[in-house]
Amino acid sequence: MAKQVANYTEDSIRSLDWKEHIRLRPGMYIGKLGDGSAQDDGIYVLVKEVIDNCIDEHMMGFGKTIEVKVSEHKVEVRDYGRGIPLGKVVDCVSKINTGGKYDSGAFQKSVGLNGVGTKAVNALSTYFKVQSYRDGQTKVAEFTRGEITNDAKETTTSGRNGTQIVFTPDDTIFKHYHFIPQYLDDLIWNYCFLNAGLTINFNGQKYHSEKGLYDLLSRKTDADNLRYPIIHLKGEDIEIAMSHTNQYGEDYYSFVNGQYTTQGGTHQAALREAVVKTVREFYGKNFDATDVRASIVGSIAVRVQEPVFESQTKTKLGSQNVAPDGPTMRTFVNDFVKKALDDYLHKHSDVADALLKRIMQSERERKEIAGIKKLANERAKKANLHNKKLRDCRVHLNDNKGDEDLKMATTLFITEGDSASGSITKSRNVKTQAVFSLRGKPLNCYGQTKKVVYENEEFNLLQHALNIEDGLDGLRYENIVIATDADVDGMHIRLLLLTYFLQFFPDLVRRGHVYILETPLFRVRNKKETIYCYSEEEKQAAMAKLGAKPEITRFKGLGEISPDEFKAFIGEDMRLEPIILRKDTSISELLKFYMGKNTPDRQGFIIDNLRVEKDLAEEAA
Repeated sequence: MAKQVANYTEDSIRSLDWKEHIRLRPGMYIGKLGDGSAQDDGIYVLVKEVIDNCIDEHMMGFGKTIEVKVSEHKVEVRDYGRGIPLGKVVDCVSKINTGGKYDSGAFQKSVGLNGVGTKAVNALSTYFKVQSYRDGQTKVAEFTRGEITNDAKETTTSGRNGTQIVFTPDDTIFKHYHFIPQYLDDLIWNYCFLNAGLTINFNGQKYHSEKGLYDLLSRKTDADNLRYPIIHLKGEDIEIAMSHTNQYGEDYYSFVNGQYTTQGGTHQAALREAVVKTVREFYGKNFDATDVRASIVGSIAVRVQEPVFESQTKTKLGSQNVAPDGPTMRTFVNDFVKKALDDYLHKHSDVADALLKRIMQSERERKEIAGIKKLANERAKKANLHNKKLRDCRVHLNDNKGDEDLKMATTLFITEGDSASGSITKSRNVKTQAVFSLRGKPLNCYGQTKKVVYENEEFNLLQHALNIEDGLDGLRYENIVIATDADVDGMHIRLLLLTYFLQFFPDLVRRGHVYILETPLFRVRNKKETIYCYSEEEKQAAMAKLGAKPEITRFKGLGEISPDEFKAFIGEDMRLEPIILRKDTSISELLKFYMGKNTPDRQGFIIDNLRVEKDLAEEAA
């Protein structure tokens, strides 16, 4: 029997107003939603969109201080710029394609050129307030999910010129959201590093930078791990800082008009190319490009007229030129690096010598593993990776086509054992979620060279599954989730995997790609309702809610959770614990403490924490 098709008439055509469209398709405006576990989740984009406007005022020479307050669910931002013209306050936050940044004379090199930012914040907030202070007059407007609730008349004020935005993200859009302080801390610091003379007071703490990107790299790297002092180069509309470390991988922090382009773009690609070219010419040797860039840590910030980004969230620069009628980005960056870096190396022979030694070391290491690498790649193909070790998904991070929201959400679960991987495989979303199954416990690779990655079958196959052998440019999954049992063996596997990533692919962790999957410890249910609990406190609350002796199940391992139940734990409400490196964390010291020889310090740490676990268990009992 033929399937009946609904009538397609004039009544089928709908026109959504601005707020309905933003709320229906939030991913188009702020990228992925998330609960705040990832640094690029939507709630941070909302904060950034508001602060970006303040930064644009500062760049135009108005306002040297910004006040930011973030509580559990409320955000307040106050700048001391010119203030939104009072007659346009409501329009600027509630009419798409309305704003001052279309006037290139007012905002020459702004980030927010699309007239969308604060409108998205407004539409996606349960409460949104804008107040403009301008020449002794003030205007207030308040909204709920984009609907205006208070359009106050202009009144006199003694407040300094500027704009204040207050908002509360909508918890029906951002489910179970929470702000992670370290992510906000990084966001605020980046604004200061990129804007000389700017002070941001964030939750009572003062943030200020004098040396720009030099300060950024100083904060992001361990001084003892640098092979030579940070090279800091500044020119008109461009700033660069760089050094080499003792760690594997390339690590870049790139910015356009103050926007952190986490996925790089034409400016970052130009920097990578320019450094190799300049180094080759300086030393008069045709070094392999990978040897020059190996272990580099660098940052670039450029100012561009009318920048073109590859998405609304502006994480990757697509502009080929620095201005509509200006030079290409490649030429602009290359010309600057060629002169500035060459001059620096000629003036600092000690740095030039240290850089050469680092390049020669990378060259030796590359040649040492060349033969092993070839054999390892052949073994990976023979292992029939995509059918045995890896149950792949259909959409990947670097696909050139497909749904943008799906690409941003691609996830690889790393599991141990057939039962756990079987449950996740049966319950996963085959479009965006892949499963990699470990065989036994991974090797403790602390102190090993990258040679072990190719010699160890599990490490080699995992590296190929992620496609990170030559860096993160080809990374196939946005999220790498370690999914192990919450027992001693599971914790040990977590440590061994984290050691692998931190030792050989630290950029994965620094860039916020690695997580721990949180699964419920208890199931509390009666005939009418089932509640899954992730802690003893949640279990007690569930018991109190259900009353009358509910059935309580303690999950000992992932394999005990049925596929039908697992769907709830790896779907929209999936709880992920991000692996975050604090600014004062030294990877080498961290690995030495946890994975090195059993020192008295580590023994004391284990004993102290065992006491805490015992006390918690006794309290729960």
